[in-house]
Amino acid sequence: MNFKEKKYSGYIRPFSYLMDLSIINVLAYYIFPFHENEILYALLISSGWIATAIYFDFYEVYRYTKVITILNSALKQAVFFALFCLAVELFYSDFYEKRVVLFVISAVFLILTLKLFIYYFLKKYRILFNRNFRNVVLLGNNKNINPLKAFFTQNLDYGYKLIKAFTLEDHKKERVEQCLSFILENPIDEIYCATADLSDKQIRDIINFADNNLKTLKFIPDDKQILAGNVKFEYYDYIPVISSRNILQDETMNKIIKRAFDLTFSLIIILGLLSWFIPLMAIIIKLNSKGPVFFIQKRNGLNYKEFDCFKFRSMEYSDQIDADLALKNDIEITKVGQFIRKTSIDELPQFFNVLLGDMSVVGPRPHPVSHNDKYALMSEKFMVRHFVKPGITGLAQTKGYRGEVETDQDIINRVKYDIFYMENWSILMDIEIIFKTIYNIIKGDDKAF
Repeated sequence: MNFKEKKYSGYIRPFSYLMDLSIINVLAYYIFPFHENEILYALLISSGWIATAIYFDFYEVYRYTKVITILNSALKQAVFFALFCLAVELFYSDFYEKRVVLFVISAVFLILTLKLFIYYFLKKYRILFNRNFRNVVLLGNNKNINPLKAFFTQNLDYGYKLIKAFTLEDHKKERVEQCLSFILENPIDEIYCATADLSDKQIRDIINFADNNLKTLKFIPDDKQILAGNVKFEYYDYIPVISSRNILQDETMNKIIKRAFDLTFSLIIILGLLSWFIPLMAIIIKLNSKGPVFFIQKRNGLNYKEFDCFKFRSMEYSDQIDADLALKNDIEITKVGQFIRKTSIDELPQFFNVLLGDMSVVGPRPHPVSHNDKYALMSEKFMVRHFVKPGITGLAQTKGYRGEVETDQDIINRVKYDIFYMENWSILMDIEIIFKTIYNIIKGDDKAF
């Protein structure tokens, strides 16, 4: 059985931001006499809208979100955006409170109309064109999975296609194995498991399977179960569903913030430092040994996709250089290479990887493709790192876990810190990690990156 893989609607939220800000600024231009500094006023009201939208999750609309939730969020957004606009007006000599109210009501009405249009359009689009679906499987006893099974089959407009339900009333172990084999053989996007019907070991095994195969795993909780930890609780109609891993960087606004930070930071480094430092390093490397200036190595990034990772070459050039382990005492390391490795200068060209979108400034460090299978055997959670973009530096590196992997514990601890970073990410955490990395470089710590 073969199912066509579907793409997700990743551009809807950025499009919504753009359209909503356009509506706000066009209305402001026609309703207000526009204050003396038009650009400043436009920036203020746009910033106010985005800030309140983030606070009230105005754009966090998913395929299972109810209309009442959208309306409730819109009401909160309207009230606080109106208060913000009134506060802005107080800074001007003429106070147009009636115009502010008219402006906010008009803006929210048009934005909400557009939002609901997109919401209902997608529902109709999925049914009419059989597109924008996520393929799902269910695992559990009939009693626990039937409500969600009925929801998926009776509400195709939500965008979930139930491919198969694996019941566990008989031959539980074999049915679980059949389910996992089926997922491997078919393009399944999400797995839904009834926790009450599985043993603790089976749940752990399924979590490891989902992590290692980059599948979204969600649990159907029992009424008596108390759940803790970093999980995401959602409702499909009135059916509770739990996502096993909450990756904060999956949220559209967080993606935009992190990408904007990565672009800004990498451009500063490239223009301010690498523009003159690369020619200097090229001369030094060439004088020290024959071969190219850059060492380009295949590494696995987001969703395990391979990309070319750039470094300054620190080893004697050979055809087998990519296959060799970069050991501290490697006899092939050049004299200059010893210095640039110790100071982590060899990693600086990776800011071009950040600019190209293959990496982030901060994230789990990528490993050579040839080493990933080996590390995956050393740590069962190793593959989880590929749910986000790899980074030039990361939390694990600031804790001392970088460079050569000498024992299983090295990679286990590295993965532990990487997962903590993924589930607790914030832009402030990125800034803190960058400062700690810079501090380690200044004090001469060879574990900076």
